[in-house]
This record gives sequence, C-alpha cells and structure tokens, in this order.
Amino acid sequence: MSMLVDLFSWAFILLGSFLLLTGSLGLIRLPDFWSRLHGASISDTGGVLFLILGMMLHVTTIWVFFKLLAIAVFIFISSPTASHAIANAAF
Repeated sequence: MSMLVDLFSWAFILLGSFLLLTGSLGLIRLPDFWSRLHGASISDTGGVLFLILGMMLHVTTIWVFFKLLAIAVFIFISSPTASHAIANAAF
C-alpha cells in the first residue's frame, strides 16, 4: 500500500512540475499579453495544486496535511482572482 501511495505522490508531483514548466514556456513563447496571462494563470493554478496534492499524499503528520490543504484552498481562490484583477487592470 505504501508503494502505491508513493507512486501516486510522485506522479502528482511530476505532473505539477510539468504543468508549471509548460506555463513558464508559454509565458515566454506566446505572442500577446492576453495569451500569456491565460497560459500562466491556468498552468499556475493546476501545477501548484498537483504539487500540493502530491505532497499531501507524501506527508506523515496530520498537521502538515491540513496546512497543505489550507495552502491549496488559498491558492485555488487567490490565483484566478489575481489573474482576473490583472486582466481588468490591463483592459
């Protein structure tokens, strides 16, 4: 069972890292501001949440689990809100 949890944990961590890398490349390669904003905000939220999910599966104490859960909820709410505020400011 522990091997399966470790496998899923590393799969989520690698998926989150891949999404963040893809978003970083999109931030460099996409042509205009709106495309860059979309690419960065979508991959940022998804990548960080997958990283945190992988870390949540990997921890051993319940306090660290709940701290990571609180961070995930905060990022899930604040990242799209910040992207929307940046888009409104640019418009």
